[in-house]
Amino acid sequence: MTDDLKRDVLAANLELAAAGLAPLTFGNASGIDRAAGIVVIKPSGVHYRELTADNLAVVGLDGRHLSGGRPSTDLPTHLALYRAWPTIGGVAHTHSDCAVAFAQALRVIPCLGSTHADYFRGAVPVTRALMQTEVAADYETATGTAIIEALAGKNPLHTPAALVASHAPFTWGRDAAEAVRHSVLLEMVARMALATYQLNPAAAEAPGYLQDKHHNRKHGPGAYYGQGGEGKR
Repeated sequence: MTDDLKRDVLAANLELAAAGLAPLTFGNASGIDRAAGIVVIKPSGVHYRELTADNLAVVGLDGRHLSGGRPSTDLPTHLALYRAWPTIGGVAHTHSDCAVAFAQALRVIPCLGSTHADYFRGAVPVTRALMQTEVAADYETATGTAIIEALAGKNPLHTPAALVASHAPFTWGRDAAEAVRHSVLLEMVARMALATYQLNPAAAEAPGYLQDKHHNRKHGPGAYYGQGGEGKR
């Protein structure tokens, strides 16, 4: 099972780079095997062209390093999300241009139209700013805590992204591949939102009934988009 998870996490990380969301050594993706209690994540500071299944870091859900390279410095953030949300199976982190612009501006990405509503229910939230004591004590775990707080009351699979204030986005999904897919989609809707505000700085959110329709036809209890099963995504 670990070999399968390594394969999936390797493919997810390579897709981050191929999508242009993770230049140089930026960003990371991880996946979890909950039955085994293990997480596989990109090793810290390793270029994507050098990634292999063998140098991926394998850790316990408690953070113990089990094998492979030294894990990404963002590991504690990933672990915090896995512990908080048992329905997720993958996490991704990027520094993609447009999503970072919203994070640095401390602005949510509002749902301006149906493309956004198809994949993110309502606005993509931005976290509170971390306190100096949090940054000094355990920065990466505090980052995870702030993301969890920003998603309070939301289904993490319906709003599978958050912008970390003054930092960058994190996304998640049922597995590592879906987490990366949400990173691609997040950057797309962030770019669309920026373009919309350039054309109309007073642009308002799409009507709630339109947002609900587009989200529910893919993700609601009566979802009818696609061919069933995985096609509903």
